Amino acid sequence: MKYIDEYRDERIARGLVNEIARRATRPWVLMEICGGQTHTLMRYGIDELMPAGIELVHGPGCPVCVTSLETIDKAIEIASRPRTTLVSYGDMLRVPGSRTDLFHVKAAGGDVRIVYSPLEALKIARANPNRRVVFFGIGFETTAPANAMAVWQAKQESLENFSMLASHVLVPPAMRLLLSSRQNRVQGLIAPGHVCTVMGYREYEKLSQDFRLPIVVGGFEPIDLLEAISMLVAQLEEGRAEAENQYKRSVSFEGNLPAQKILERVFEVCDQKWRGIGMIPQSGLRLRAEFAAHDADRIFDLEGITTSESPECMSALILQGLKRPTDCAAFGTRCTPENPIGAPMVSAEGACAAYYHYRRHAALAGGKVNG
Repeated sequence: MKYIDEYRDERIARGLVNEIARRATRPWVLMEICGGQTHTLMRYGIDELMPAGIELVHGPGCPVCVTSLETIDKAIEIASRPRTTLVSYGDMLRVPGSRTDLFHVKAAGGDVRIVYSPLEALKIARANPNRRVVFFGIGFETTAPANAMAVWQAKQESLENFSMLASHVLVPPAMRLLLSSRQNRVQGLIAPGHVCTVMGYREYEKLSQDFRLPIVVGGFEPIDLLEAISMLVAQLEEGRAEAENQYKRSVSFEGNLPAQKILERVFEVCDQKWRGIGMIPQSGLRLRAEFAAHDADRIFDLEGITTSESPECMSALILQGLKRPTDCAAFGTRCTPENPIGAPMVSAEGACAAYYHYRRHAALAGGKVNG
């Protein structure tokens, strides 16, 4: 299959691994930002193929994982109200709030429905004019254009019973915060291909210049990631710090201009709280005032909800690349996909879920393997 088989070719993969080993003369710490990239690295054991000294750490690239606890509690509050339907992507249902999750709200009789597109939420609103239908709109720049279009269309149709609980986050401001930290160890970044498909990589060029940091936009297949790692190692060994694009079959420098236009039309940039990390200035998107009639935060008066994180969950350190999932004492025991303490274990793009599924519950303590 074109663009699949050739990006999983073992011969090409081994050649890239050998090239990385040949180029690397010293230790380097590289971070992939996207959760989809994390799962590819784990699924194909790419991290285990790296030569000694090349360390791969994982960034805050899982949209479910970084959705704030307050936002989860807001969704739970909405779903618990009468004559209200909460529409969501499936992986949000098991994400723990401060007391429960959407799955248990649904089990208790709440009208919580799973969809694959915000346009399905519009259909539900049209078919149920006597119910308030709220779409739980989360994600990075990747999913934001479709969500923006849904809100814009609802306004055009005067679909008064449709609203969105918006919790969109932007990658570059978060990376700027992490790279500015005194604890930062990252020396090279694999930028998220899906985000850059929409936004281009102009902002990553600025990050590269400001932090003297090599950045390579990477895809999601094994060959994509091996090639991105090879490009980063080449830059580091040569003393360069540039923004390069490995994922050329999907990403351009300018990105998808029509998608950016609908984003700007419907959303405005705002400060945003990230789960486990805290408030990051200018790192989120909220609906503009002219779309207030479709803004669930305003309609349901949810601004007063505040929460606190579980002291047992170390997702904040994992999302910042400072710890690995297996460094957590609860990993694979008290925290599993069936009974998660934190979002990175339940999300399809979470680092903890990737380690759990592809490491077969490996625990570093004592060198033993459980399960």
